[in-house]
Amino acid sequence: MTRHLRSALTIANRAFDTVCGLFLLLGVFAFLNLGRMPTGSDDFLSARLTIKNIVMLTVFLYIWNGTFARAGIHSSPSRLTMRRQAARIVGATTVGSIPLLLFPLTSIRGAFSMRVVLAFWVAVTVVELIGRSIITLLARMLARSSTGSVRAIIVGSGPRALRLARHIQHEGLSQYRLLGFMDEPGTHDVAEEVRARLLGTLDDLEPYLARNGVDEVLITLPLRSCYPEVQRVIDLCERMGIETHYLSDVFALARAKSTQDSAAGVPAVRLTHVVEDYRLLIKRGIDVVGAACGLIVLSPVLLGCALLVRLSGPGPVVFSQMRYGYNRRQFRMFKFRSMVANAEALMKDLESKNEAAGPLFKIRQDPRITPIGRILRKTSLDELPQLFNVLIGDMSLVGPRPLSLRDTYRLSEPRMLRRFSVRPGLTCLWQVSGRSDATSEQFAQLDLAYIDNWSLALDARILLKTVPVVITGAGAA
Repeated sequence: MTRHLRSALTIANRAFDTVCGLFLLLGVFAFLNLGRMPTGSDDFLSARLTIKNIVMLTVFLYIWNGTFARAGIHSSPSRLTMRRQAARIVGATTVGSIPLLLFPLTSIRGAFSMRVVLAFWVAVTVVELIGRSIITLLARMLARSSTGSVRAIIVGSGPRALRLARHIQHEGLSQYRLLGFMDEPGTHDVAEEVRARLLGTLDDLEPYLARNGVDEVLITLPLRSCYPEVQRVIDLCERMGIETHYLSDVFALARAKSTQDSAAGVPAVRLTHVVEDYRLLIKRGIDVVGAACGLIVLSPVLLGCALLVRLSGPGPVVFSQMRYGYNRRQFRMFKFRSMVANAEALMKDLESKNEAAGPLFKIRQDPRITPIGRILRKTSLDELPQLFNVLIGDMSLVGPRPLSLRDTYRLSEPRMLRRFSVRPGLTCLWQVSGRSDATSEQFAQLDLAYIDNWSLALDARILLKTVPVVITGAGAA
């Protein structure tokens, strides 16, 4: 499940818990107490409107939501089996109902008697169990349909690693795709089913993560005897921006944020490297609205560019190329064609003329660019079809630029792979800080600075700065 979907699920669960707690509390109270009010009395209605009662309700809802959060069923219910989730829900509703016995929300005597609290507990538990089951099933369906399986490797090859692998298989956690195991050789006896899927030693972990798309690293090494090895794995995953799960929060972390969670349904601590909260939903909403409005408003420009590209010579109007996006998943990125039709085939003959240091390929006077293509590149109009990539979710309006397969294979430092921990963008910090004039090292530093300091305000500043950069063509190649 992507962190965007996980964030949406967290918000949905919190909202559902709040609505259940509030409306069932008032509903049960009204049902059991309204008939006991004297005829013509307005005490029932007036009692609800006092500031004291509003404050009491607010305190109750705060405790209520806090109880569910502490039970660990706000942020990761889709990672729990239905049985474990149900047990946690019953525990949360039980603990969350206790405060009702401690203070009355109205001036009606006996309003929150044991009878009322018990009725509320039964009603809210039933509704929570049914509602949460539906929400979790929908979330799992969306996770399978939108992102496919979670690609994971297990660091360790002992009994705990074997139990975790069997748990993933036997619990039917179809969202997980276990790639294999990694461990130091000769540390203990290895089961045959683990040995058959060993990917290498811990020395092989860095090159493996650099070559392959891995979403999560699940650490099962014994903490007491393998602390240096576990810390080494965590440090590597931090540099590469890969989500990590381990069994105890006893390690020094530089950037990652530690939260109680589960790995494939097994209790663990999750290390994340980017923001994971409601702001991601706002960012996605801005992406959808911005891309849709951009496509509508700029439709005459899109049609004009398409016509110019068609008249410029043979070849497709829209050029598409496979790029690496979020969590190293490949997607097809669209651009207006600005080069000759066989540009990619000619690239190998131009490698010696590359003017960019590092993994990127840049030639200011690239002979493959057509006259119309040079104008489109100078004005960034060739990038407009990427609004479709933003709309369907492959990209965002703001984020590190998506790298081609060729450039990604040439990344030499693990820290550069952290750029794949967020969605790639249409514009980014380096584009408003010199674009092609920026060096490869500056390009890397700006991308990592964006990831480490991301906020909605930063996105807004980048979008505002992009407008004059595009108009003036500053740094465009």
